[in-house]
Amino acid sequence: MKEVDNEKDLTNFLKSCKRAFVLFYSTWCPFCKSFLPIFGKYAKIEEKRRQDRFLRVKIDGDTNPLWEKYDVKVVPTVILFEGEEVSKRLVGAAGSGRNEKQLKDFIDTCTV
Repeated sequence: MKEVDNEKDLTNFLKSCKRAFVLFYSTWCPFCKSFLPIFGKYAKIEEKRRQDRFLRVKIDGDTNPLWEKYDVKVVPTVILFEGEEVSKRLVGAAGSGRNEKQLKDFIDTCTV
C-alpha cells in the first residue's frame, strides 16, 4: 500500500488503476491513528483477492487542497474511486472515527 500527500501523486495513482480505496487521514487525528492499521490489514487482504488498489493520502493541515477537492470534512474518510471519479465514500464519524466492521461492510458493499 502506497501513501501520497499531494494532488499530482494522487491523480497519477488513480490513472493507473480501475478501482481504488483511498483513505484520507491526518497524523494529528487520534481516530486516524487507530484506523490506519485496520485499513492496512484490509489493504493486504483485498489486494490479494481482487484488482482493487489501496492508498493512504496524508492531508495534514487545513489548507491542503485535497480537503476541498474531494469534499473531505472529517477524517478518517475512505473514498472508492472508479478511475478518477468518486463512486462511494465512508465518512469518519465526528468524535468517534471508524472501526473494522464498518470498513469491512463498506468494502463488501463496493463489491461488484
